[in-house]
Amino acid sequence: MNQWNLPVTHNLLQTKQELLLAFQQLSEPLLPYYSEGRAHLYVGWTGASYPDKTAGMEGFSRVLWGLIPALAGGGSSDLWPLYVQGIRNGTNPEHDEYWGEVIDYDQKAVEMAAFGFALALLSDKLKEELTEAEFQRLFAWLNQITSRKLWDCNWLFFRVMVQMGFKKAGLPYDREATEQTLDEIERFYLADGWYADGINGHSDYYVPFALHYYGLLYAKLMETEDPHRSSLYKERAASFAGSFIHWFAEDGSALPYGRSLAYRFSQSAFWSALVYAGVEPFPPGVMKGLILRNLRWWFQQPIFQADGTLTIGYAYPNLIMAENYNAPGSPYWAMKTFLPLALPDEHPFWQAEELPLPQLDKLNIQRPAHLVLCRDEASAHVLAFNTGHASSNEHTHTSAKYEKFVYSTLFGFSVPRAEWGLAQGAFDSMLALSEGDNLYRVKRRCEETSIDENGCLYTCWKPWHDVEVRTWLLPGTPWHVRIHHIQSHRRLQAADGGFALGVDQGRAGTGELHMEQADEALRVSNLLGSSGIRLLYGAGRIESIQPHSNTNLMHPRTVIPTVTTQFEPGSHWLVTAVYGEPAGEGSTEQNRWNDCPQLRKDGEELVITAGLTDEPAFRIKL
Repeated sequence: MNQWNLPVTHNLLQTKQELLLAFQQLSEPLLPYYSEGRAHLYVGWTGASYPDKTAGMEGFSRVLWGLIPALAGGGSSDLWPLYVQGIRNGTNPEHDEYWGEVIDYDQKAVEMAAFGFALALLSDKLKEELTEAEFQRLFAWLNQITSRKLWDCNWLFFRVMVQMGFKKAGLPYDREATEQTLDEIERFYLADGWYADGINGHSDYYVPFALHYYGLLYAKLMETEDPHRSSLYKERAASFAGSFIHWFAEDGSALPYGRSLAYRFSQSAFWSALVYAGVEPFPPGVMKGLILRNLRWWFQQPIFQADGTLTIGYAYPNLIMAENYNAPGSPYWAMKTFLPLALPDEHPFWQAEELPLPQLDKLNIQRPAHLVLCRDEASAHVLAFNTGHASSNEHTHTSAKYEKFVYSTLFGFSVPRAEWGLAQGAFDSMLALSEGDNLYRVKRRCEETSIDENGCLYTCWKPWHDVEVRTWLLPGTPWHVRIHHIQSHRRLQAADGGFALGVDQGRAGTGELHMEQADEALRVSNLLGSSGIRLLYGAGRIESIQPHSNTNLMHPRTVIPTVTTQFEPGSHWLVTAVYGEPAGEGSTEQNRWNDCPQLRKDGEELVITAGLTDEPAFRIKL
């Protein structure tokens, strides 16, 4: 529960008026933090990879993602006069708060997308407030993006958004640059509605809240000018929706996975864009429920300062998990979810009854994203099992955000606090390896990956050039199995970590931590749920690792049941069964803990059986 008694935490979020009120409840606390000339917004003093002045411009711009649809849909906001003044000064080279010239790969290019959207929806309102000279200065400032280099990823859509705004506002429009940029974006398309965020990039939340989001805005606003792409983008988004819905749990939470999670409730912005573009892969009531439940869930998390401003972090303020590009105003990109406010009051979306999630498969294979999604109907727990990826990048904590074996709506995932030992490394859902120097390596990129027709995942990875690890994952909930084959020319220490269970969070706390330990098994439980691990094959011992604080995205303090062992140079097998589920009735939870996958050796094969049955679920030759 949120620690501050803020108005937005009491918002029922059932009607258009209440959604508009939520935008006001989030934006009004920002009023004291605008600069004198209103062109910058400073809500904190932490740094990012770009200058503070650019960070201030970013904060100013990101609120537009909520303000534009609020005004376009007939709402009002006290922010509008402030924003007119900010635009007037920010685009004036003679003013102290001028946003400045745009260079190649400039963060300001990211923020230009919001202004392109403003020109598309609010050009008449802008023309009423700005003189012709001021309006032309806005055009000239934005037009810099046409000739600047952009990162070869979702950034390319920012140029498209600006040019689209020019077109809709009756300004000079560079059709050739737009067509060329849209053709370049086509290189990122994979299959089944999935994109990669750049060539060989990851398929994460940038697919729904960036590539599809901008594509759907383009599909809606450029339907007459570009009917082919409009139809294509809508078809792809509808296809993607069938996969993406599996990322959401019944309680409104969504899967913590990948980078830029500080944007929080932008998780549901894709559904907002579908509604805005008139695409209905599910009934309007289903998409309404996805959006509103996600917002309700987020507004109950401790993500605010006492004054109601958003913090950097995920389920609580946390700079350790943040990216190098997360400035104090960055989280307001989450305003993109307010897009339905642009719809008229009589739109069917507002008339629709909010519906729960439809019946979804317990297991859903998403090959383009390298994921297998599992859903536990008994506990509303969603997990994503992950093969890993053939390429990596230099973003913060890439291994933790993209290479763990499994990601969970309940347990989240952890990032390292520092480099020394298991407590600082916080290696949940990972196999960590060390040469005895207490410095651990984990999977960062993979040599081979595959997912079979039953959802079994395989990955081959090399933490050193002369150490090869082959890992098979048998997905499931509340239990899953990990099979590791390690071939090494080095003497190694190993730690296979289970889920990180939150302890002692918030004023209410999580209750007493109960520990149930046997020779080859450990389960820890409290009011949040249970996390456990069993050693099925190989030598080792079970430990309860207490990571450093603020390493986990969901809970500031955690405990990780972990199998630790060591390997001499040679060939070795390690098989573990990992357990995790939300708190439930004690008898049910105990029964599910006892219903552990079993392993037996059959000649030269290891045979895994599911739970208490004798039916083989997996065989592997030693």
